This record gives sequence, C-alpha cells and structure tokens, in this order.
Amino acid sequence: MNHQATAPARIPLPQVSERVARLHAQMTLDEKLAQLVGYWVDQGGEVVAPMQGEMATSGHYEEATAHGLGHLTRVYGTRPVDPVERAAWLWGEQRRLVRETRLGIPALVHEECLTGLAAWKAATFPTPLAWGASFDPGLVAEMGAAIGTSMRTLGIHQGLAPVLDVIRDPRWGRVDECIAEDPYVVGTIGTAYVQGLQSEGVHATLKHFVGYSASRAGRNHAPVHAGPREIADVLLPPFEMAVLDGGVRSVMNSYAEIDGIPVAADPTYLTGVLRDLWGFDGVVVSDYFTVAFLEVMHAVAADRGEAASLALAAGIDVELPTGDAYTGPLAEKVRAGLVDEALVDRAVLRALAQKEELGLLDARFDDAPPTAVDLDPAGHRDVARRLAEESLVLLTNDGTLPLLPGDGPAPSRVAVIGPNADRAEALMGCYSFANHVLAHHPDHEIGIEIPTVVEALRDELRGAAPGTVVEHAPGCAVEGEDRSGFEDAAALAARSDVAVVVLGDQAGLFGRGTVGEGNDVESLDLPGVQRELVEAVAATGTPVVVVLLTGRPYAVDWAVGGPGAPRAVVQSFFPGEEGGRAIAGVLSGRVAPSGRLPVSMPRSAGAQPYSYLHPVLGGPSEVTSTDSTPLLPFGHGLTYTTFERTALTVDAEVLAGDAFSATVQVTNTGERAGTDVVQLYARDVVGSVTRPVAQLLGYARVDLDPGESVVVRLDVPTARLAFSDRSMVRVVEPGEVELWVGPSCAEKETTASLTITGPLHEVTLADARTVRTEVLRTTEAALGR
Repeated sequence: MNHQATAPARIPLPQVSERVARLHAQMTLDEKLAQLVGYWVDQGGEVVAPMQGEMATSGHYEEATAHGLGHLTRVYGTRPVDPVERAAWLWGEQRRLVRETRLGIPALVHEECLTGLAAWKAATFPTPLAWGASFDPGLVAEMGAAIGTSMRTLGIHQGLAPVLDVIRDPRWGRVDECIAEDPYVVGTIGTAYVQGLQSEGVHATLKHFVGYSASRAGRNHAPVHAGPREIADVLLPPFEMAVLDGGVRSVMNSYAEIDGIPVAADPTYLTGVLRDLWGFDGVVVSDYFTVAFLEVMHAVAADRGEAASLALAAGIDVELPTGDAYTGPLAEKVRAGLVDEALVDRAVLRALAQKEELGLLDARFDDAPPTAVDLDPAGHRDVARRLAEESLVLLTNDGTLPLLPGDGPAPSRVAVIGPNADRAEALMGCYSFANHVLAHHPDHEIGIEIPTVVEALRDELRGAAPGTVVEHAPGCAVEGEDRSGFEDAAALAARSDVAVVVLGDQAGLFGRGTVGEGNDVESLDLPGVQRELVEAVAATGTPVVVVLLTGRPYAVDWAVGGPGAPRAVVQSFFPGEEGGRAIAGVLSGRVAPSGRLPVSMPRSAGAQPYSYLHPVLGGPSEVTSTDSTPLLPFGHGLTYTTFERTALTVDAEVLAGDAFSATVQVTNTGERAGTDVVQLYARDVVGSVTRPVAQLLGYARVDLDPGESVVVRLDVPTARLAFSDRSMVRVVEPGEVELWVGPSCAEKETTASLTITGPLHEVTLADARTVRTEVLRTTEAALGR
C-alpha cells in the first residue's frame, strides 16, 4: 500500500510504502540529511574526480556517520585493494551502521562501471564508443549483466553508468565514454546496458543529464549554448528511452550550464522533463562535487548552503561523493527557515524508497562476506572478446588484409611498430581501473590478463603459420617530439614482409594522457610524431597496415587513400582486455571485421562541431569555401567480403502516428562469411522546420555465408521521424519521406519513398520509440512470412 507523506501543496511528496513512511516519520533533520550524502572513505592523493583536491572530504568518518549514511563512495574503486579483504571491511562497516546508528539503515554502495566494474582484478570491457561501433545492443546487455553479477557479489548496489551524452564534437575529451553521434544508437545501446546491469539487481545511473557533450569548442565543463530544439530532438531522446523503455532507477546531472543556467540548479530538466513529463520515480544523484560547483565554478550561490538549496529545489536528491553542502550548510538553512524542510523530505523519501527496493532496509549483514571472488571469469572474457571483435572497424583495405588469406602465402616476417603496439594500457579507456586508478600506482600489477597487440599477434600468427617471425619496435611515444626510435623502426620494417603500425591515444584524466575526462584537444591530428613515424616506415617500401587505438576519431586523411597511404587501416576504440586478441584475429583473418563507425571520421578540427544529422545548410555548398564533409561517414565499415543491398520496399502510405514496414534484400556477394550492419536512413523532404539530410531510422546485424541472401524487415514507428515543431511540440508531420539502405549514411544503394498521411500527430509517451527487426531467409520470405 502506498502512502502520501504530507507537505505544503507547492512541494508534493512521492508516493512511498507504509514502511518507508513510518521510517521517515521517525527521523530527525540530521538523520534525514545523513541519507542524502555519500562519504568517500578512501579519498586521498589519487585525483579521480574534477577538483578533487580542492574538495577534500571534511570530518572524520565516525562523526560523519553518527546519524547514518546515504552512500559509501567507491569502496573498491579508489585505490587497488584486494576485493575479498575489502568485502570483509565493507560487511563490517554495514553491520556497524545497522547496529550502532539509531535507525539501523545500511549505506548504499556505488562504483564506476563504464568499462566494467572499476576495481582491481575486475574484467575490463571495451569502452562505450566500441559498443556503438558494434551496433549490437544484445551483446551490450550481456556485458551489463556480467558487470552487474560482479558488483552484486561484492555488495555494490549502484553503478555510475552508462553515459548517454550524444557526441557533438570529437575534440571533447570524454568522447571515449560516449556511444555514438546518433541519438537512436545511443538510446538503444545505452538502454540495453541499463537492462543488463539492472537484471542483476544493481541500479544503473544515466550520465550526464543533460547537454554535457554540447559544450563550446569541445571543452570539458564549458558553457553550452544548445537551442531548445537541439536539446529536445538530439540530446534528450537517449535518456527518454532509458527511462521509459529501460526502467532505469538513477540519473546523474550534467555539470553543464545551458544558456547561463547550471543544470544542477535548473528544475526544468531534473524535475520538469525527467519526473513531470517522463514519470521517472527513481533517485537523482549529483555528479561529484556538483553542488559545491554552484558556488565555486558557476557562481550562482553565495555559499554551500545556498548551493544546497538550489540543487535540492532543482531535483538533486543525493549529494555525491561527500556531504559538503547537504549536511551542516543545508541544516543551517533549514533551521533558519530559509529552506523548506519539505524539499529535504522529498529527497529522503526517494532515497529510502530506493534502499527498500534494493533490499537494504531488510539487510543486517549477518551473513559472511565472500571469501573467494573471481571478477574476471571465463564468461566475462568471452563477452569481452566478442564485443571487442564486433567493434573493430576496417576503414580501408587494398587487399593486404587479412595477413593469412588462405589462398596465398603468409608473411614470414612481420614488424609490429608503434607506441601502442606493446602497451596494455593502450587497450583501455579513461574509466578503466588501470587508467583511472592504477595510473597513480605505476608499480602495482594490473591484476588481469591483458595481452598487448604484439603479444596477441605473435601468438596468432605462430599458431596459424608456424615459423612466422614477429618483431617489435616502438618507434616513438604517444606524446612528445622524440624521433630517436624512427631509425630502428624503419630498419625493422625494411627487413619485414609487412609492417603493422599501432598508433593512437593514452587514456587518462585531467591532463594525464591524450584523451579522457579533462583531456580536450584543439587539434585532431594524431598526438606527437606518430604520423611522421608512419611516413618513415612507409618510406622503406614495406607494405604498411595501420591500427588506430584511440578514444576519439582523428583527422587521418593522409592514411585514407592517396600516394604513400597505408595499405589498410583498422580503427579500434579502446577494445578492452581481449582487444589485443581481437585485433590479431582481424589482422590474420580469423575474425571477419564487422564494426561500423558510430561517429564520423573528421576532416579537420576546424570543421567541428559536425554531425551527420545536419540540415542542408550544415553541408558543403557553393557559398562557403570550407567543406564540412567528413573523411569517412557515420556507418562506414569494410569487411573481408562484399554485400549487395537491393529491393528496398516500403509501404506506400502510412498514417501519422502509425508504423510502416520496410524490407530489403541483403546478399553476401563475396567468397567469405561476413556480417553486414543493415542501416535504414530517411530524409523528411519538406518540414515546417529544417530537417537532417540523413537520419538513421533503424539497424540490424546480419550474418551471411558466401552467396547467401536474406530479407531484413524493419517495422518503423513514424515517431522515429518526429521532431519539435515551431511551438516546441514533438510531432509527426504528413508529407513525403525518402528512404534508403546503404553501407553508410552517405551512400544510397537502394531507395524507396513513403507518404505520411492524415492529420498532424502529436507524439505522446505511448508512442513506440524503437524499430523492430526480423531477419528472414529468402525461402521464408518467399512463403510470405
């Protein structure tokens, strides 16, 4: 039975269970506020959050928990701790909270989990940009469930992932944490992660709501000046999908300020959209130190108490990672009558309801903590391997790849060159435990098996072609101007049959690395002297294959066609612990490349920000001397076979608000098995506001043997074509729509047209948001299935 707690009419309180209502009625103000904050027990010299040094936790742990505690912050993920030993400590602390505080409420434990549980010895999966490249929500859901299993075993209740920011500018350092530049891909894959994680009883947290990725010049924590239509039609839809279709239980605010108003102090999004419009009934947690930032970075609050008042009123329920503002400063404002205690009550009821949902109100921790934990079991590694393999994008290839073609001789000597060829850290993103935490502990072992590219390729080639010699030379570092290794690298290439040059990034935070949180760039050239290294190796005449291990797309026009360009280029977005083996498998030919670009490959930094979802005026024209056309388009990706897409058939008419069906035949016209990613695009020919020249409606991965054909059916709700009209109402307008299927957004291989009829349809939450797909073998299609 639900009970409505009482409050002034202007601050309605959430419906909660009788148990939560009774518990809340007993609480003093101090006990309420204790449930609205975290405590970072291990916070120290490791800087793993913005301005962490300036925001050091005040007060002793025992004093801070005297009235209870809302969250324990990053118990496993702040420094390398043995998971079993730490679990024993955690169980003991939870028992203490249960037995020694008046109300006996345990703490909720949260951790980062963007590329796997961010803890020592835990599996490290591919970074989200690789999830997007896979175009495989089902596999991402498997990964989420695997991560959730590990977290639940260790007594963790909430994960701070996924990131649903739509990529708007590759100069932004946090691109490797994002899934794609297309909101539908972000929404479908991010929702799959949410469903996977929460299937194991761990609450997911959507980040960063909203607008964070649209910052000016791609700078972290920079102002955002996105218009309301861009926010409504591009930035909000992934969050809407994860809330309405994924049932997510937690949301984290964006650090951004939009048109001068910090999101953390703006009820428009945190309450108006999230709760009033979408009906979200979970908990909103602050990004780390967000509340204090209202004072020290945005300057919209005079002190911590005023900052707490603004954030609480906007809809932030729990302050993380610590209680800088929601404890003493907020208590002072409430007791002085300057903040309505009903705002505190609203947040406390949500926090207690979440703990009830997680079983924490019944937990007494009388059971024994785990005494043996495997956070990287074979099942996790299998998921990591499959996702890494599916995420690799073959950008160019003149036939040099695969190295073991099967119908010709294998190379007897292979040079593996480059700064990322023999570094495990190069395979992981900035929120991996290795790059996020172990970077502060350089002498500490990594704790998981993670073969480098050269190690994996040596094993791969020697196993398939005994006698193959694989040698390595770094050539240069990721950063810096040191060219002293060029001579050795060139000499190695000259005595080899092929040179595999592994380039790219080092993920890190706040200036420690080339990509990652706080590592924004002004140039999209590869860091350091890496391009010069490729040129020095290519000058030997030895065929060159480039592997890019990066966290953002770079402007590599010199590597894609033209005189002296590498024979083949493979793009990998931080593929995780099995990434080395996945790359080796694609290079050898054991694995067929099937990834597609989830973000356009940029022409230059000066062409940014760019999105394939641009209107006519966003593309090239005769009235400007600059060309924004990307080097390679969204959706691009080659394979070791060829596909033909024909006979796109679409319903001639559909009523606005209904759904239509599209079918397309896909044939493997090559001599090898492969996977196509069927991409259905559309263009609204005439709209009441300008519309994109291309928009992905739906997609499907299809495995095909040589010569095999299938028919792919996509059932598309017309709401996929909805947009905000001139009155900012989301509508489906009647009119003509062009549709096509091709190997990317830029190539119309088979086309069709559709007329949307009837009156204007205003979109509601009841409208379907996703496309249903079905793959029919041609015999099934002929039978009319």
